[in-house]
Amino acid sequence: MSAVQLLLVPLALWVLQASLCHGACVEVDSDTDAVVNEGFKLGCISCKMRAEVPAEATVEWSFMPKGESEFTKIYSYEDLMSDTPDERFYERLYWNGSKKTKDLQDGSIYILNVTWNDTGTYRCIFTRTLTFTSFKFHNDTTKIVHLNVVPRLTRGIASILSEVMMYVTIVGLQVWLVVEMIYCYRKISAQGEEALRESTAEYLAIASESKENCAMVAVTE
Repeated sequence: MSAVQLLLVPLALWVLQASLCHGACVEVDSDTDAVVNEGFKLGCISCKMRAEVPAEATVEWSFMPKGESEFTKIYSYEDLMSDTPDERFYERLYWNGSKKTKDLQDGSIYILNVTWNDTGTYRCIFTRTLTFTSFKFHNDTTKIVHLNVVPRLTRGIASILSEVMMYVTIVGLQVWLVVEMIYCYRKISAQGEEALRESTAEYLAIASESKENCAMVAVTE
């Protein structure tokens, strides 16, 4: 098994466990740096913990510009329909969440043509209703995204260190595999030489015994 495969196995097991526990839903935080004049995905995921229970959910997004103190409703998604009441985002916000279902778990939206004025705090509210046999349960979940608009993306120190550590881990695993291969080769080689010596000694013993038998037959004659 290669070093990359060794790294991927734990990740695959983690994804499988998350899928089994949360119905293939994993809550991941949204990115926070958007490039001006480009598109950007505002992530908002709220996993339903009771996958076997029927449910419906609605999503509402609000925006508070940098320097202000109040949120303004900018987008809503309910019954497979969306609405953008804020003129600043008209025809710039599009649904990027769960498709063809009212049982929403991904409430992400996509912003087209990001501007400097889009800098600020975004609030995503999931309103979920779970339908049990004898009652309905309502639950609200709030996610906050602090968006920063930048001229271009730059890699942070954490990202660089993470990549360096990944390569160090890969190289370390490769070195370990080489050492293991050398150790196994030497062990197998030593066992082969020992077996060869034993076979040679056994052959010589048989040859010597045969020679003695032949000599005894000659003397008897």
